[in-house]
Amino acid sequence: MQKTKKESQFEFVALMASLMSIVALSIDALLPAFPEIGLTIGNQDSTDLQSLVTMIFLGFGVGQLILGPLSDSFGRKPLMYSGFTIFIIASLVCIFSTSIEVMLVGRIFQGIGLSAPRTICISIIRDSHKGDYMARMMSFVTAFFILVPVIAPALGLFILHHFNWQSIFYTQIFFAIIVTIWFWKRQPETLHPEFKVPFSNKVYLRGFKELIRYKEAMAFTMVSGFITGAFMVYLSSSHHIFEDQYGIGDKFPYVFAGLATTIGISTLLNGTLVVRIGMRRLAFLALCMFSLVSTTYVILFWGKPNPSLTVLIPFLGGLFFALGFLFGNIRAIAMEPIGHIAGIGAAITGFISTLIAIPIATFIGSFMTDTALPLFIGFSICGSLSLATFIVMKRHILYRKLNFRSH
Repeated sequence: MQKTKKESQFEFVALMASLMSIVALSIDALLPAFPEIGLTIGNQDSTDLQSLVTMIFLGFGVGQLILGPLSDSFGRKPLMYSGFTIFIIASLVCIFSTSIEVMLVGRIFQGIGLSAPRTICISIIRDSHKGDYMARMMSFVTAFFILVPVIAPALGLFILHHFNWQSIFYTQIFFAIIVTIWFWKRQPETLHPEFKVPFSNKVYLRGFKELIRYKEAMAFTMVSGFITGAFMVYLSSSHHIFEDQYGIGDKFPYVFAGLATTIGISTLLNGTLVVRIGMRRLAFLALCMFSLVSTTYVILFWGKPNPSLTVLIPFLGGLFFALGFLFGNIRAIAMEPIGHIAGIGAAITGFISTLIAIPIATFIGSFMTDTALPLFIGFSICGSLSLATFIVMKRHILYRKLNFRSH
């Protein structure tokens, strides 16, 4: 009996991780194909091609605002199917695109569709587990999920060498269909009828009014936007940096995988340390490291050509190690005061974070031409703004506590 329960738990973790992994696969597997896509659609401008990454995040931000609350009204499974249907249709649009504009529309709708597995998986885990068990389950899912950014660029390059860039999209569609069938056959509906919430346009207005009452939630939503925006610049420009500026060719997936591994290691470490040290202290220390490493690079290489790869990679590795402690903790801090509106709160904060991140990524990305310096300037500015916000909020909370005790 115990063995059956463990097997069932393992399958649940594997299924949730597989659903969420399609997001990373759709972004990272396409990176090596940018030059070939540019040739096909007649646009080889690196800034325009970077938009293939940022636009999927735009769709993701919009989609979670729509599909998340709808899943509270109509159930998790129907909205998951709807999301994958949108994703498959959007992928076909990308495959048959003949211009950058059409492909960007396809990428936006891919993001809208992919917001279903990313958002609804968290809801399913929340429906099925509580407290420490939920945190434990999320850690297991994250551990599986980390593997995808490590292997996705190499998979994309393999497909590119043996077939064509369109086959990368066909592979994503195939994987999405397989995982959807698995989800349909093996995962029961977790939202019980008595917990369904009637959908209304007022749910957004009420949620936003409630959200802005909590300064800490709003502040750390902004921090999440700053950090995500800076990281999106790396995602969208990494191929341009390593292949065009450094000329590493087919070694790009391995460099990308190595840097992704540093995020994975710190994410797993965070799962162990957060209980002992606390998410706020860990996030603050990580922000200090993030700002220090990026600012040091800017000072050392201002107005100079790119340093050697053996210098660049340790700097990026240090930044990404800090990111592993930031992503989960910053989102958790933002969500902590609004647990009573967790569903709509997560959707709205995610949307606001995306609205902040995309202009940052687009603006900084436009300067990514000859050197990697603009990337680090972006990291430094976003890290410093985040650190300043963190310090202001710490003082605000301390002042509020002292004021409360005096009364």
